[in-house]
Amino acid sequence: MQRRQFLSTAGVALGASLAAPGIGRAQGARALRFIPQADLSTLDPHWNTAYVTRNHGFMVFDTLYGTDAGYEPRPQMVEGHVVEEDGRRWTLTLRDGLLWHDGTPVLARDCVASIRRWGSRDGFGGTLLAATDELSAPDDRRIVFRLKKPFPMLPNALGKFGVFMPAMMPERLAMLPATTQVPEIVGSGPFRFLAAERVPGARAVYARNERYAPAPGAPSGTAGGKVVNLDRVEWLTTPDPATAAAALQAGEVDWWDFATPDLLPLLRRNRNLTVGVLDRAGYGASFRMNHLHPPFDNPAVRRAVLGAIDQSDLMIACAGSDPAMWRVPCGVFTPGTPLANDVALDVLSRPRDLERSKRELVAAGYKGEPVAFLVPTDLPHVNAMSEVMADTMKKIGLNVDYQATDWGSVLTRRGSRAAPAQGGWSAFVTFSAGADNATPAAHTLLRANGETGWFGWPTDPELETLRDEWFDAPDGTAQRAVAGRIQRRAFETVPFVPLGQYFQATAYRNTLSDVLPSFATFWNLRKSA
Repeated sequence: MQRRQFLSTAGVALGASLAAPGIGRAQGARALRFIPQADLSTLDPHWNTAYVTRNHGFMVFDTLYGTDAGYEPRPQMVEGHVVEEDGRRWTLTLRDGLLWHDGTPVLARDCVASIRRWGSRDGFGGTLLAATDELSAPDDRRIVFRLKKPFPMLPNALGKFGVFMPAMMPERLAMLPATTQVPEIVGSGPFRFLAAERVPGARAVYARNERYAPAPGAPSGTAGGKVVNLDRVEWLTTPDPATAAAALQAGEVDWWDFATPDLLPLLRRNRNLTVGVLDRAGYGASFRMNHLHPPFDNPAVRRAVLGAIDQSDLMIACAGSDPAMWRVPCGVFTPGTPLANDVALDVLSRPRDLERSKRELVAAGYKGEPVAFLVPTDLPHVNAMSEVMADTMKKIGLNVDYQATDWGSVLTRRGSRAAPAQGGWSAFVTFSAGADNATPAAHTLLRANGETGWFGWPTDPELETLRDEWFDAPDGTAQRAVAGRIQRRAFETVPFVPLGQYFQATAYRNTLSDVLPSFATFWNLRKSA
């Protein structure tokens, strides 16, 4: 059965699933039904780098600073800060009246514990903590950083909106190691998570936080006044795109986060829908390899794969044939941002020569080790790119062990450092926000700090030194020069393979208005009857 033929009956199937007994159904103009990009399998934003977890995090938790649409940090939970001692002492003061969802006050010591927990996982946060001599809470409202050296990007770090988000949580939760998920989801953000209504693999439910005190100013990005006009938001996991499209057209749901390219023409013909791109920084698609085990512990093998990549083929599979929805060639930094450059980019822009890559693989000493390739079945754009990557690897002579599973299982399994034959993995395709990949500060895939780093665990002291040089660069010109050296080194040691930049379309019913141009957020927007 073709996907579009299936649309006439898919809505009925979804409607039946939503009518399950014992689960409250959203009603009226102040309730919204949303299909997220994937199942919300992880609830702790300090534990996982899934963007669906990040989106959930910003509903439930708040951050000390927000980042506005111009990528500038603005005070959020803090009312402001004072910088003294030639930039080596920062005093942040919390806004008065902040409360956790359980009604207890937000205290500075809660935030100190949260910063430490977050910084133990996040690269940007780890850099901030490494520059910090002492982090303390002298009273209930003040947070004090005593720094080893000036760190002017401190608000940028505490206000980052990518993964891992710097969520503030009560001290009793923040004292748990970030390698352990918190047992309850209590924040101070604009929505409360209704744990009793969660159905893993099917739905997550949120209610308006009546105690929330919005920050001053107009909403912009994750900054400003997060005014909530909804009483309830339901996230409904719907892996099949045809079912999602049919439900949106029938009015059974209000918003489909990641609309698939092949269904966009159909959705655009529906006068009741708005279809477009909210996040103009787009996303960066990447191929991540496990540097701990053969065959990708060998940089020559990684370079052979890099040279075989056809970014255009991958972007067509991901985002469709409309070139306005993607951009190549794409280096290690997001195209269209100040640090994007063409240093050594010919490795990706020159014509493909799979025979050459095959010879390079043989010269590298590849012994036919299986490549345990993790492929999500329920994330269509990643699944499509994975199909292309599997075909490319096979064509150059890699022994691909194609392991299809759901995205939640990929997220769990990629944390294993075991050898592929013992339940570990060799490679997977992933994606990250273009804003995250714009600088070395939050670019998780560019870190090469070994087993303390992100899944894949590359080790390259030279790349780490270049990252430090970028932080210390005195101006934009110097930063851009370092960025070129970073890209050259990255194409030598290949911590990851950039697959291209794409722009993700979203679709929602015209009953929604004032939707912010960002990732999926639920403050500010309104729903009419």
